[in-house]
Amino acid sequence: MTLPERRVYLDHSATTPVHPRVVEAMAPYWSECFGNSASSHTFGQAAASALEQARQTAADVLGCHPSEIVFTGSGTEAINLALWGVAWAARQGGRGNHIVTAPVEHHAVGRTVDQLRELLGFEVTRVPVDGYGRVDPHDVAAAVHPGTVLVSVMAANNEVGTVQRIFRIGRVCRERGVLFHTDAIQAAGRIPLELGEVDVDLLALSAHKFYGPKGVGLLYVRRGTSLVPPITGGAQERGRRPGTVNIAGAVGLATALRLAEEERVAECARLRRLRDGLIEGVLESIPDSHLTGHPVHRLANHASFAFRGVEGESIVLNLDLEGIAASSGAACADGGPDPSFVLTAMGLSPDWGIGSLRLTLGHDNDEDDVARVLEALPGIVERLRASG
Repeated sequence: MTLPERRVYLDHSATTPVHPRVVEAMAPYWSECFGNSASSHTFGQAAASALEQARQTAADVLGCHPSEIVFTGSGTEAINLALWGVAWAARQGGRGNHIVTAPVEHHAVGRTVDQLRELLGFEVTRVPVDGYGRVDPHDVAAAVHPGTVLVSVMAANNEVGTVQRIFRIGRVCRERGVLFHTDAIQAAGRIPLELGEVDVDLLALSAHKFYGPKGVGLLYVRRGTSLVPPITGGAQERGRRPGTVNIAGAVGLATALRLAEEERVAECARLRRLRDGLIEGVLESIPDSHLTGHPVHRLANHASFAFRGVEGESIVLNLDLEGIAASSGAACADGGPDPSFVLTAMGLSPDWGIGSLRLTLGHDNDEDDVARVLEALPGIVERLRASG
């Protein structure tokens, strides 16, 4: 089979290409300014200066103090630092033993709180979500009790694109004196993240989700938040994340974050138009198709669907043969398809839950790409249903 010459990338929630200006900003810190930022000589001082400038840039975008920025090796590490760090600090101070979260969180949150329950005996409450995958702040309020040390609810869902009510959830936590963590990894460059406007104590980001490099993340830690780092070693990042700092990565993350915020309003308006055309076209052209996630309160670049009676992974493989990169929320295990845990939590039955498809747009996508999908996808679903 001859593959299409032009390939369409619609998996920007998985990763994004690095912005050329980010590559340019990072380049000197691989070869010219290669010093260890912990060294006191001129090479180290130059690296330390670049690191602190990156920290200042990130803080300016987020509206926080530079000392509240911790650079990490990934978004997953940032989340683990937040959850384990708060849990250890709470255990050390004898302050409580209860964590509140949701059943639609990324595994970086879900599996970490499960470890805290299994290994350290923490009590975990997962508040329900509605059919759109949204948490009700009233349910969070009802779940919090005097032993609660942390609430963790993501800003936007990676699989279905639903944007959570983190402003209201943060207010609930602040009123009750409970720390609030949010996984904002899908949100940067797509929704406002002005930390002066939301009562969040810990917030995780990952550079490669907003046109930065892989292998670098960020954790915002509000001043005064008790955190015992799960990684021990040197004094880097004020002792909160020991290990030689990835200067090029920090510079890349900060540059990408600044560009994402500068472009956010115009780019989201453009992507929203493409997204809405994609959603309308899929629902009109494919019988037994269902939009997953909230129809309005969703990421501007995010379209997600469930198709009855067909496996999402099979759709993804067939789209790839047509030159279109997409993803499915359903994972294959033990030789058979498992329903998406996110869709299951939202109340979709298994015959829908295995047929999930995520199409996420980015800088290089245009109307022609949407047309390519709408030309290819209906026939793929029809053939798979007929062969099943």
